Amino acid sequence: MIEQDWIWGFAGGLMIGLAAALFLLVNGRIMGASGILGGLVDRSGWSTGAERAAFLAGLVLVPGVLALVFWPGLSTNLTPNLAVVVAGGLLVGIGTRLANGCTSGHGVCGISRLSLRGIVATVFYLLAGGIAMVLFRHLLGVI
Repeated sequence: MIEQDWIWGFAGGLMIGLAAALFLLVNGRIMGASGILGGLVDRSGWSTGAERAAFLAGLVLVPGVLALVFWPGLSTNLTPNLAVVVAGGLLVGIGTRLANGCTSGHGVCGISRLSLRGIVATVFYLLAGGIAMVLFRHLLGVI
């Protein structure tokens, strides 16, 4: 039998693309998760705070609910090393601020609009992720 897991990735990609298109159509803004969160943190986006909070809540809660419904008892490959998780989160946060956006803003929305800045940022995200895996998993054995 053929492995069917690719269907979930395809469905997820379609949902992210549809959400990005609807967000742009309805709000006239790019659906970049780091920008949405950043507007709440630095208070520059408090005029649309309820919308931002609802978006972020859905971003966090919906995958958890879907996992409970479709895959009860699902296990992940997340490392039990809390220091690595915290360091990774901080580095991702710093990277998104340096790049003025994240993979949803540059990768999904930027590439779909043929934005050179989005394409270049996404290439560097992928390169940095590959280098991090080689370094931290294969050379240092931390993850």
